[in-house]
Amino acid sequence: MASRAAAAAVVVLALVCAAQPSLSAATAAGGLSPDFHATTCPSLQQIVAFHVGEAFKNDSGVAPALIRILFHDCFPQGCDASVLIEGPGTEQDEIPNKTLRRVALDLIDRIRMRVHSACSRTVSCADITVLATRESLVLAGGPRFDVALGRRDSFFPASKDQVGLLPAPFHPVDTLIKSFGDRGLNVADLVSLSGAHTFGVAHCGAFRDRFKPVFDTSPAIDPKFATELRNKCAKDIPEGTLKQNLDVRTPNIFDNKYYFDLIARQGLFKSDQGLFDHPTTKRMSIRFSLNQDAFFEQFAKSMAKMVNMDLLTGDKGEIRARCAVRGTPPRIEAAAAGNDEGIAADM
Repeated sequence: MASRAAAAAVVVLALVCAAQPSLSAATAAGGLSPDFHATTCPSLQQIVAFHVGEAFKNDSGVAPALIRILFHDCFPQGCDASVLIEGPGTEQDEIPNKTLRRVALDLIDRIRMRVHSACSRTVSCADITVLATRESLVLAGGPRFDVALGRRDSFFPASKDQVGLLPAPFHPVDTLIKSFGDRGLNVADLVSLSGAHTFGVAHCGAFRDRFKPVFDTSPAIDPKFATELRNKCAKDIPEGTLKQNLDVRTPNIFDNKYYFDLIARQGLFKSDQGLFDHPTTKRMSIRFSLNQDAFFEQFAKSMAKMVNMDLLTGDKGEIRARCAVRGTPPRIEAAAAGNDEGIAADM
C-alpha cells in the first residue's frame, strides 16, 4: 500500500510539473532566484547588456534615468513595473513621474520586445527593469548589486496616495527617515540610495526653494552656488526647459562626489543637503565622502534590498505583452489550475 501511494504521488507531481513547464522551482516555492530564467531564457542577460550598452553609448544619461524609474516603481507598491503603465489615471499622470525620461521608458520596452522574441513571453517587465538598471549602473562606474529574478508585473498602477509616498526633494530628513522606514528601509539605505544623485539632472522647479525667495538657511546653501542657480533658472523660459546637474563635480559618473557636494553646501535638493546637517545621517554622509568603497558596498546592499520590496510572484501578477499596457487579472479557475498562460496579460 505504501509503495502504491508513493507511486501515485510521483504521478501527481509529474502531472503538476507538466502543467507548469515555464515555472521554475523558485516560483513553485513562492520565491525568486538568480537563475530563474536560466532555462526559459538563457540569453536574457546578454540581450539586456547589449541594448543597455548601445543606449548608454548614445546617451549616458540613460543610467540615472533608469535608476529613477526603478526607484519610482519600487517605492509606492513594490518593484512590479506599475510605473511603466501609460494612460489616464496611471502613475505617469502624477507629478513625481511626469519627468521620467522617455528614452529610458522606451529602452525597457525595446528590451522586452527582443527578450520576448528570443524567449517567448517568459520574462516580466519588472525583471527587465531591474536588470537594465543594474547594467547601466555598472557602465556609469557604479557597483553591481545582486538580483534575484522571477518578479511578475502588476495588473494595476499604484494609487495616487501610494505615489504620494515617494520622497520629495523638499522633504526634511526626519520625514525621509520615516518614509523610508515605513517601506522597510533604514537610515543606511536612505543615505546610500540618496547617493544616486551623484549623476543625473533636475529641473528648476525641483530646487527653486533653495534660492527663492531668499537663499536657503535650513539647510544652508553656499551663496555662490545659490546665485548661480538663481541666475540660471531666471532663463528657464518656458518653465521646465533648463536642466541642472545634480552633482556639480562629476555629473556623468557614478561615484561618491555627491557627498563632497554636501560638505561644500552644494547639495541641489533640500533633501540632499539635509543629510549633512542631521545628526542621524551626517556621520555616514561624511564616511561615504571619504570612502567610496564603503559607499558602493552599502549602495549595492540597499539596491538589492529595495528591488525585493513587495514582490509579485506566480498568479499574483502577469507578464505583460507590452510594458506600457496592463493586462487583466486571470480567471480564478485558471490561476487555481496553475496554468501559466492564465497569468499573462490578456491583450
